[in-house]
Amino acid sequence: MEFKPKKSNGIWIGLLISIFIFGFFLWGIDYSLGPDDRILAIMLYIPVYVFIGVFFMLLWGGLTLEYICEETQLIIRFGFIKAKIPWDQINTIERIEGKVNYYSIFGMSWPGFIAGLYSAKGLGYVKMYGSDNSQGFLLLRTNLGLYGLTPDSNELADKIAAKTNLQVNAVNMDDLSPEKKGINMHADGFYKLLLIINVVFIVLYGLYLLIFFPGSGAPSFIILLLILAIALFFFTLGNAARLYQFSTTGGYVMLMVGIMVTGIFFILSLSEIHL
Repeated sequence: MEFKPKKSNGIWIGLLISIFIFGFFLWGIDYSLGPDDRILAIMLYIPVYVFIGVFFMLLWGGLTLEYICEETQLIIRFGFIKAKIPWDQINTIERIEGKVNYYSIFGMSWPGFIAGLYSAKGLGYVKMYGSDNSQGFLLLRTNLGLYGLTPDSNELADKIAAKTNLQVNAVNMDDLSPEKKGINMHADGFYKLLLIINVVFIVLYGLYLLIFFPGSGAPSFIILLLILAIALFFFTLGNAARLYQFSTTGGYVMLMVGIMVTGIFFILSLSEIHL
């Protein structure tokens, strides 16, 4: 018996993001670097193509995601991955409700999509295979680890309960103590302010190019600096979220570094107005 994840626009959002960002990166590297910069170009192209490969593997996984109940086991199909969980290895079934405070260990998420290994405060390290998890997810505690699923109905949970002779327990994350739940960075006003400033700097940089260099007349080094600024933004965003869970100051500092470096790039680019 096969069950689908919750319907969402996550795949299309991810596809549009990937086309825009990676398309700009590939064009920008080609525009900024000439034949004499071949080594630097290769150093930049390699990580870009690696991330393109990873990103489209995730998109493929999201398109093919399904939860299959067989006679002896549950199979989570995610692209070329098939996670098999025998029924006798499942210890607890929990329906997680409320806002979950987690961060990526080795995974990726955006609105309507989540996949990979995450640390969920108050729950543990969870292998997520899902779509829309904004309202919670189905958590399986097994001898093989914790698995997070986002089925489109409660039928999958009932089926697993029948196969394992276990009850489905409801866990409301809003009822957990602050010690267990941890500090939610998205509820931290200062963290959000620093994040907004990072985004504003990137947007201003892009507007600067559109206003003063419409078309393809921008100096090559400005395009290269914008590529580096966007790459730095995603790097600081992911690492600030991880650092924040251990030290709020560390998360702040990481975002501040992103603001400072992007600001320096922006100032260097502004000098081209007078040339």
